[in-house]
Amino acid sequence: MIIAAIDIGSNAARLLINEVKIQNGKPEYIKLNLLRIPLRLGMDVFTLGKIGEEREKMVLDSMKIFSDLMKVYKVEHYRACATSAMRDAENGNEIIEKVKNHADLMIEIISGDEEATLVYENHVAEGLDKDFAYLYVDVGGGSTELTFYENDTMIYEKSFNIGTIRLLNNLVTDDNWQEMKEEIKANISSKKQIVAIGSGGNINKVFSMSKTKDGKPMSIAYLKKAYKEFNDLTVEERMTKYGFREDRADVLVHALKIYNFVMHWADINKIFVPKISVADGLIHNIYERVSGNS
Repeated sequence: MIIAAIDIGSNAARLLINEVKIQNGKPEYIKLNLLRIPLRLGMDVFTLGKIGEEREKMVLDSMKIFSDLMKVYKVEHYRACATSAMRDAENGNEIIEKVKNHADLMIEIISGDEEATLVYENHVAEGLDKDFAYLYVDVGGGSTELTFYENDTMIYEKSFNIGTIRLLNNLVTDDNWQEMKEEIKANISSKKQIVAIGSGGNINKVFSMSKTKDGKPMSIAYLKKAYKEFNDLTVEERMTKYGFREDRADVLVHALKIYNFVMHWADINKIFVPKISVADGLIHNIYERVSGNS
């Protein structure tokens, strides 16, 4: 079965195409293609309240490319979801209608809570040590989703309007941070040690730089060190020194700030980075639905 997931975030849009095969009675997800386009919808939406003409054209052109690529791969099932920026854009529904006519794609605008659930759909914690509790932390351009998991049960999920593009544009207030801190202090606690599970392009990049072995957790000490190192450099210096793309170099330090705060407030000192995303969660969600397992 060939399945595709489209995740239209505040920083980038991603198309993930997977083939799902049954191996020993369980689904195996094989990545066929992953295409990422840095649309940066949040740069318009969080400052102007809507998606401007130039980025609207980028959305239409990108979705046409995604649609054509899905045809090439003979995709049987897909789901396209838009998150924080499209939620906040006053012309979001209008653009979705244009995409439907231009690219023959149906896009859903999903809530922050559903976004958090989709990251949890990867079920990473279920394969980890049951002696710990786990906090999924998904940092995007427009929002951060937290999902707390203990004893094979999801205990808590919450979406916050704190993201890298909002921080880049100085649109996160002290009240926003205070709300997140109070929510974490009130809801993220356990007699077991809590370990974080991070998702998103920024934490994946930091993990690869840390030289931590796959399957092993990265320490908060390294996150603090990396934050200080990047924060002391300009965007241009980060690009030159580390070979980052500009759309990674300008948001990476903001992502690290969010991870450091969340882990500090939840008293977490380790984070697993299994390279999962909303798109991966969507693939799992689609397969479970069409195979009747949901």
